[in-house]
Amino acid sequence: MPDLTHGDDVAAVNSLRSGVMRLSRRLKHQRVDESLSPTEMSVLGTLSLCGQATPGELARKEHVQPPSMTRIVALLEAKGLVRLEPHPEDRRQKVVTKTEQAEAMLAESRAKRNAFLADLVEALDEDEWARLRAAAPVLEKLAHL
Repeated sequence: MPDLTHGDDVAAVNSLRSGVMRLSRRLKHQRVDESLSPTEMSVLGTLSLCGQATPGELARKEHVQPPSMTRIVALLEAKGLVRLEPHPEDRRQKVVTKTEQAEAMLAESRAKRNAFLADLVEALDEDEWARLRAAAPVLEKLAHL
C-alpha cells in the first residue's frame, strides 16, 4: 500500500497521475469520428466489452447519471450506432446494443490509437518497453476499479 506521507510514493502517484492524464488527452485527439464526444465513444467501447446493457447499467459503468445516459443513448441511436430493444425479462426496460457501423468505427479508432501509441513506444529503449509491457495489466486493472 502506498505511503502518501513518504516522498517516493507521493512522487510516484503524482507522476502516474500526470502521465496518464497527458497521454489520455493526446489519445483523445486521435479520433476517427469528430462528431462523437469522448463520452459517446466510451459508451460504445463499454458496449463492445459487455455486448449489451440497459441504460441504467451503462450509466453505472460510465459513472454518469441515468438521465445523462438516456440522452447519450438517444444521440447514438439517432446516429445509427446503437439499437434499443425490449429487455427479455422486464418489458419496462430497454437493452442497448451496438450496431455493425459502431463496431467498424471502434475497430478503426482502436487501430488509429494503437498506431499512435506504437509510434510513441519506438522512442523507448528495450528496458523501458519491457517495464511498460509489465505495467500495462496493472494500468488496465486500475482503470476498471
